[in-house]
Amino acid sequence: MVDAPRARKLADRIQQIVAEMLERRIKDPRLGFVTVTDTRITADLREATVFYTVFGSEAERADSAAALESAKGIIRSEVGRQTGVRFTPILSFKHDPLPDNARQLDDLINAARAKDEQLAKQAETASYAGEADPYKKPDEDDDFDDEDEGEPSGTGHSAT
Repeated sequence: MVDAPRARKLADRIQQIVAEMLERRIKDPRLGFVTVTDTRITADLREATVFYTVFGSEAERADSAAALESAKGIIRSEVGRQTGVRFTPILSFKHDPLPDNARQLDDLINAARAKDEQLAKQAETASYAGEADPYKKPDEDDDFDDEDEGEPSGTGHSAT
């Protein structure tokens, strides 16, 4: 087992190497606009997963995945040459869904903001469904302190 800082350093270096290879050396026409977003490596440094995103449609994403899969050997040999580790990690490429999820969340947040604005506009011109003050108030005619109404004694409404 290797300590975590060394594994993280190696993962960062692999990410740089893969990004440079995709930008400069891999000339596959199927390869679209690919961005390497992250690299994770196992604790034993035997397997590395490279996360990437592709700008474009689903077809371009599939073409780029096929291009990365076919260039895996060349990229792995370059990773081994530049890192100098005893065992070059086996590379696997995985599409990173994070940007898609972030885009979906942005759409949901924008829809919620639009709905809030619509409700705020409705609230400006809104009026109460009933009376402005829905609580019952005693009528001005009622006089509870009047002894003439014939209340039985002991009800607590006696004037003293």
